[in-house]
Amino acid sequence: MLTIERALVDQIIAHARADHPDEACGIIAGPVGSDRPVRFVAMVNAERSPTFYRFDSQEQLKVWREMDDRDEEPVVIYHSHTATEAYPSRTDISYASEPNAHYVLVSTREDDRAEFRSFRIVDGEVTEEEVSVVEGA
Repeated sequence: MLTIERALVDQIIAHARADHPDEACGIIAGPVGSDRPVRFVAMVNAERSPTFYRFDSQEQLKVWREMDDRDEEPVVIYHSHTATEAYPSRTDISYASEPNAHYVLVSTREDDRAEFRSFRIVDGEVTEEEVSVVEGA
């Protein structure tokens, strides 16, 4: 189960809406081994595409080094789907390389609501998980 603060959910959805019609992407870092998403990091979709996302390699290197320096790991890796449901595509599954991460997808296909779902993706196997949204401390 992914337990995540309402403010972080709101930031992901706001980023997805701001980048629409292109897919948005980013991470939420947290202390290594904690499974606790804490620090929101919006990233650039290097593809600038409505159907595909890819982290910019230079930005990804910088963010991953910063996490190492702070004893953090990517607890959540998120991106948006602009015209389809919030479910990992074959491409999303093939690029999922962090077995401990929660892969969050948000669909911005409807103007009045955002579909927000979380998955574990390990060795090509997709498992949807419950999302518990909590109020911040």
